[in-house]
Amino acid sequence: MLRERTYLNSRVRMFALGLVTYNLGKDWDIEALISNCVKTGFQAVELRTTHKHGVEPFLGRDDRTSVGRRFADSPVRLLSLGTTCEFHSIERKVVDNNIDKAKKFIELAHDVGALGIKVRPNGIPEGFSEDKTIEQIGEALRECGQFGERYGVEIWLEVHGKHSNEPLAVKKMMESANHPLVGVCWNSNPEDIEKKSVKKNLVLLEPWLRNVHIRELWDKKYPYGELFNLLKRFGYSRYTLAEIPSSTDPIRLMHYYHALWEELTT
Repeated sequence: MLRERTYLNSRVRMFALGLVTYNLGKDWDIEALISNCVKTGFQAVELRTTHKHGVEPFLGRDDRTSVGRRFADSPVRLLSLGTTCEFHSIERKVVDNNIDKAKKFIELAHDVGALGIKVRPNGIPEGFSEDKTIEQIGEALRECGQFGERYGVEIWLEVHGKHSNEPLAVKKMMESANHPLVGVCWNSNPEDIEKKSVKKNLVLLEPWLRNVHIRELWDKKYPYGELFNLLKRFGYSRYTLAEIPSSTDPIRLMHYYHALWEELTT
Protein backbone atom coordinates (compact mmCIF):
# COMPACT_ATOMS: atom_id res chain seq x y z
CA MET A 1 0.00 0.00 0.00
CA LEU A 2 1.25 3.48 -0.88
CA ARG A 3 2.73 5.10 2.19
CA GLU A 4 1.71 8.74 2.12
CA ARG A 5 3.03 11.56 4.27
CA THR A 6 1.28 14.85 5.03
CA TYR A 7 2.94 18.21 4.47
CA LEU A 8 1.85 21.75 5.23
CA ASN A 9 2.06 22.51 1.52
CA SER A 10 1.33 19.69 -0.89
CA ARG A 11 3.22 21.56 -3.61
CA VAL A 12 6.50 21.48 -1.70
CA ARG A 13 9.24 19.74 -3.68
CA MET A 14 11.62 17.74 -1.51
CA PHE A 15 14.07 16.58 -4.18
CA ALA A 16 16.46 18.39 -6.51
CA LEU A 17 17.65 18.21 -10.11
CA GLY A 18 20.97 16.71 -11.14
CA LEU A 19 22.75 15.28 -14.18
CA VAL A 20 23.99 11.88 -15.32
CA THR A 21 27.07 12.35 -17.52
CA TYR A 22 26.25 9.38 -19.73
CA ASN A 23 25.72 11.48 -22.88
CA LEU A 24 25.29 15.13 -21.98
CA GLY A 25 28.46 16.02 -20.11
CA LYS A 26 30.54 13.05 -21.25
CA ASP A 27 33.09 15.33 -22.94
CA TRP A 28 33.43 17.81 -20.05
CA ASP A 29 36.25 17.85 -17.56
CA ILE A 30 35.41 18.48 -13.91
CA GLU A 31 35.84 22.26 -14.17
CA ALA A 32 33.46 22.50 -17.14
CA LEU A 33 30.99 20.09 -15.56
CA ILE A 34 30.74 22.09 -12.34
CA SER A 35 30.59 25.40 -14.19
CA ASN A 36 27.83 24.28 -16.55
CA CYS A 37 25.75 22.81 -13.73
CA VAL A 38 26.07 26.00 -11.68
CA LYS A 39 25.01 28.13 -14.65
CA THR A 40 21.86 26.08 -15.22
CA GLY A 41 20.83 25.18 -11.67
CA PHE A 42 21.70 21.47 -11.71
CA GLN A 43 22.65 20.59 -8.14
CA ALA A 44 24.27 17.14 -8.36
CA VAL A 45 26.05 14.81 -10.77
CA GLU A 46 26.50 11.12 -11.33
CA LEU A 47 29.83 10.64 -13.07
CA ARG A 48 29.67 7.90 -15.69
CA THR A 49 32.81 5.80 -15.93
CA THR A 50 35.16 6.10 -19.01
CA HIS A 51 34.26 9.74 -19.68
CA LYS A 52 36.44 12.83 -19.93
CA HIS A 53 36.24 13.88 -16.28
CA GLY A 54 38.45 10.85 -15.57
CA VAL A 55 37.19 9.99 -12.08
CA GLU A 56 38.31 6.36 -12.16
CA PRO A 57 39.77 3.81 -9.72
CA PHE A 58 43.26 4.37 -11.14
CA LEU A 59 43.43 7.82 -9.54
CA GLY A 60 46.02 8.22 -6.81
CA ARG A 61 45.38 9.60 -3.33
CA ASP A 62 46.22 13.23 -4.16
CA ASP A 63 44.02 13.25 -7.26
CA ARG A 64 41.12 11.74 -5.31
CA THR A 65 41.48 14.39 -2.64
CA SER A 66 41.57 17.08 -5.32
CA VAL A 67 38.37 15.80 -6.98
CA GLY A 68 36.54 15.68 -3.68
CA ARG A 69 37.68 19.17 -2.72
CA ARG A 70 36.65 20.70 -6.05
CA PHE A 71 33.09 19.46 -5.63
CA ALA A 72 32.99 20.24 -1.91
CA ASP A 73 34.00 23.84 -2.67
CA SER A 74 31.23 24.20 -5.26
CA PRO A 75 27.40 24.24 -5.09
CA VAL A 76 27.33 20.95 -7.06
CA ARG A 77 27.24 17.67 -5.18
CA LEU A 78 29.24 14.69 -6.42
CA LEU A 79 26.39 12.29 -5.73
CA SER A 80 27.44 9.02 -7.29
CA LEU A 81 29.73 7.12 -9.63
CA GLY A 82 27.98 5.50 -12.59
CA THR A 83 29.77 2.19 -13.08
CA THR A 84 29.04 -0.55 -15.61
CA CYS A 85 29.55 -3.32 -13.04
CA GLU A 86 27.04 -6.10 -13.62
CA PHE A 87 26.47 -9.48 -12.02
CA HIS A 88 24.24 -11.52 -14.34
CA SER A 89 26.84 -13.47 -16.35
CA ILE A 90 26.69 -17.27 -16.47
CA GLU A 91 30.50 -17.26 -16.09
CA ARG A 92 31.50 -17.06 -12.44
CA LYS A 93 34.86 -15.48 -13.26
CA VAL A 94 33.12 -12.60 -15.00
CA VAL A 95 30.84 -12.04 -12.01
CA ASP A 96 33.77 -12.10 -9.59
CA ASN A 97 35.70 -9.63 -11.74
CA ASN A 98 32.74 -7.26 -11.69
CA ILE A 99 32.42 -7.56 -7.92
CA ASP A 100 36.11 -6.72 -7.56
CA LYS A 101 35.68 -3.73 -9.88
CA ALA A 102 32.66 -2.53 -7.90
CA LYS A 103 34.71 -2.68 -4.70
CA LYS A 104 37.34 -0.45 -6.29
CA PHE A 105 34.61 2.05 -7.18
CA ILE A 106 33.30 1.90 -3.61
CA GLU A 107 36.75 2.88 -2.34
CA LEU A 108 36.91 5.64 -4.93
CA ALA A 109 33.43 6.91 -4.00
CA HIS A 110 34.53 7.17 -0.38
CA ASP A 111 37.70 9.04 -1.28
CA VAL A 112 35.97 11.61 -3.51
CA GLY A 113 32.96 12.07 -1.21
CA ALA A 114 30.26 10.39 -3.30
CA LEU A 115 27.24 8.89 -1.55
CA GLY A 116 26.94 5.80 -3.73
CA ILE A 117 27.87 3.85 -6.82
CA LYS A 118 25.47 2.73 -9.51
CA VAL A 119 25.64 -0.87 -10.76
CA ARG A 120 23.26 -2.74 -13.03
CA PRO A 121 21.90 -5.98 -14.33
CA ASN A 122 22.18 -6.10 -18.12
CA GLY A 123 19.66 -8.79 -18.95
CA ILE A 124 18.74 -12.36 -18.06
CA PRO A 125 21.08 -14.72 -19.99
CA GLU A 126 19.27 -16.85 -22.57
CA GLY A 127 18.84 -20.43 -21.50
CA PHE A 128 19.75 -19.66 -17.89
CA SER A 129 17.29 -19.79 -15.00
CA GLU A 130 15.80 -16.39 -14.17
CA ASP A 131 15.49 -17.36 -10.51
CA LYS A 132 19.14 -18.41 -10.34
CA THR A 133 20.21 -15.22 -12.10
CA ILE A 134 18.23 -13.11 -9.64
CA GLU A 135 19.74 -15.01 -6.70
CA GLN A 136 23.24 -14.60 -8.14
CA ILE A 137 22.74 -10.85 -8.61
CA GLY A 138 21.38 -10.56 -5.08
CA GLU A 139 24.37 -12.39 -3.61
CA ALA A 140 26.79 -10.15 -5.50
CA LEU A 141 24.93 -7.04 -4.32
CA ARG A 142 25.05 -8.25 -0.74
CA GLU A 143 28.82 -8.77 -0.98
CA CYS A 144 29.20 -5.24 -2.35
CA GLY A 145 26.94 -3.89 0.39
CA GLN A 146 29.00 -5.60 3.08
CA PHE A 147 32.15 -4.10 1.57
CA GLY A 148 30.44 -0.71 1.40
CA GLU A 149 29.86 -0.83 5.16
CA ARG A 150 33.57 -0.14 5.69
CA TYR A 151 33.30 3.09 3.73
CA GLY A 152 29.73 4.28 4.27
CA VAL A 153 29.02 3.97 0.53
CA GLU A 154 25.68 2.81 -0.88
CA ILE A 155 25.18 0.50 -3.87
CA TRP A 156 22.32 1.37 -6.23
CA LEU A 157 21.04 -1.19 -8.72
CA GLU A 158 19.81 0.51 -11.88
CA VAL A 159 16.53 -0.86 -13.23
CA HIS A 160 18.19 -1.92 -16.47
CA GLY A 161 18.51 -4.61 -19.15
CA LYS A 162 16.18 -6.85 -21.12
CA HIS A 163 13.81 -8.62 -18.70
CA SER A 164 16.11 -7.68 -15.79
CA ASN A 165 14.50 -4.22 -15.83
CA GLU A 166 11.09 -5.57 -14.92
CA PRO A 167 10.22 -4.09 -11.51
CA LEU A 168 9.09 -7.42 -10.04
CA ALA A 169 12.46 -8.98 -10.97
CA VAL A 170 14.29 -6.03 -9.38
CA LYS A 171 12.19 -6.41 -6.23
CA LYS A 172 13.32 -10.05 -6.01
CA MET A 173 16.95 -8.95 -6.45
CA MET A 174 16.57 -6.53 -3.55
CA GLU A 175 15.00 -9.21 -1.37
CA SER A 176 17.82 -11.59 -2.27
CA ALA A 177 20.46 -8.95 -1.49
CA ASN A 178 18.82 -8.06 1.83
CA HIS A 179 21.33 -5.40 2.81
CA PRO A 180 20.60 -1.87 4.09
CA LEU A 181 23.21 -0.21 1.85
CA VAL A 182 21.83 -1.84 -1.31
CA GLY A 183 19.02 0.02 -3.04
CA VAL A 184 17.40 0.80 -6.38
CA CYS A 185 18.07 3.44 -9.00
CA TRP A 186 14.74 4.05 -10.77
CA ASN A 187 15.45 4.45 -14.49
CA SER A 188 12.20 5.80 -16.02
CA ASN A 189 11.79 2.89 -18.45
CA PRO A 190 8.75 2.23 -20.66
CA GLU A 191 8.41 -1.08 -18.81
CA ASP A 192 7.48 0.89 -15.65
CA ILE A 193 4.13 1.85 -17.16
CA GLU A 194 0.93 -0.11 -16.63
CA LYS A 195 -2.34 1.42 -17.82
CA LYS A 196 -0.56 4.76 -18.37
CA SER A 197 0.63 4.82 -14.75
CA VAL A 198 3.88 4.06 -12.92
CA LYS A 199 2.23 3.92 -9.48
CA LYS A 200 2.03 0.12 -9.16
CA ASN A 201 5.69 -0.43 -10.01
CA LEU A 202 7.05 2.55 -8.09
CA VAL A 203 5.20 1.36 -5.00
CA LEU A 204 6.73 -2.07 -5.56
CA LEU A 205 10.28 -0.67 -5.40
CA GLU A 206 9.75 2.27 -3.03
CA PRO A 207 11.23 0.53 0.04
CA TRP A 208 14.58 0.41 -1.75
CA LEU A 209 14.41 3.70 -3.69
CA ARG A 210 17.76 5.51 -3.40
CA ASN A 211 18.18 7.35 -6.71
CA VAL A 212 16.09 8.37 -9.74
CA HIS A 213 17.10 8.77 -13.39
CA ILE A 214 14.76 10.78 -15.61
CA ARG A 215 14.75 11.15 -19.39
CA GLU A 216 12.98 13.39 -21.92
CA LEU A 217 10.45 15.31 -19.85
CA TRP A 218 8.48 16.35 -22.94
CA ASP A 219 7.69 12.70 -23.70
CA LYS A 220 3.97 12.40 -22.95
CA LYS A 221 4.15 8.60 -23.06
CA TYR A 222 5.94 8.60 -19.70
CA PRO A 223 3.87 10.09 -16.84
CA TYR A 224 6.52 12.31 -15.27
CA GLY A 225 3.97 14.46 -13.50
CA GLU A 226 2.64 11.38 -11.73
CA LEU A 227 6.17 10.16 -10.98
CA PHE A 228 7.13 13.44 -9.32
CA ASN A 229 3.91 13.60 -7.31
CA LEU A 230 4.46 10.06 -6.07
CA LEU A 231 8.04 10.88 -5.09
CA LYS A 232 6.72 13.79 -3.02
CA ARG A 233 4.11 11.58 -1.39
CA PHE A 234 6.81 9.04 -0.51
CA GLY A 235 8.90 11.79 1.07
CA TYR A 236 11.71 11.17 -1.43
CA SER A 237 14.33 13.82 -0.66
CA ARG A 238 17.31 13.03 -2.87
CA TYR A 239 17.80 13.82 -6.57
CA THR A 240 16.23 13.24 -9.95
CA LEU A 241 19.13 12.97 -12.41
CA ALA A 242 18.66 13.89 -16.06
CA GLU A 243 19.99 11.19 -18.37
CA ILE A 244 19.52 12.88 -21.73
CA PRO A 245 21.31 13.05 -25.12
CA SER A 246 24.13 15.47 -25.81
CA SER A 247 23.52 18.74 -27.66
CA THR A 248 25.42 21.25 -29.76
CA ASP A 249 24.03 23.89 -27.38
CA PRO A 250 24.12 22.12 -24.00
CA ILE A 251 23.73 25.19 -21.77
CA ARG A 252 20.57 26.28 -23.58
CA LEU A 253 19.23 22.73 -23.39
CA MET A 254 19.96 22.52 -19.66
CA HIS A 255 18.18 25.83 -19.02
CA TYR A 256 15.10 24.59 -20.87
CA TYR A 257 15.23 21.21 -19.16
CA HIS A 258 15.46 22.83 -15.73
CA ALA A 259 12.53 25.11 -16.51
CA LEU A 260 10.34 22.18 -17.59
CA TRP A 261 11.42 20.18 -14.54
CA GLU A 262 10.42 23.12 -12.31
CA GLU A 263 7.02 23.24 -13.97
CA LEU A 264 6.39 19.53 -13.52
CA THR A 265 7.60 19.30 -9.93
CA THR A 266 5.82 22.28 -8.33
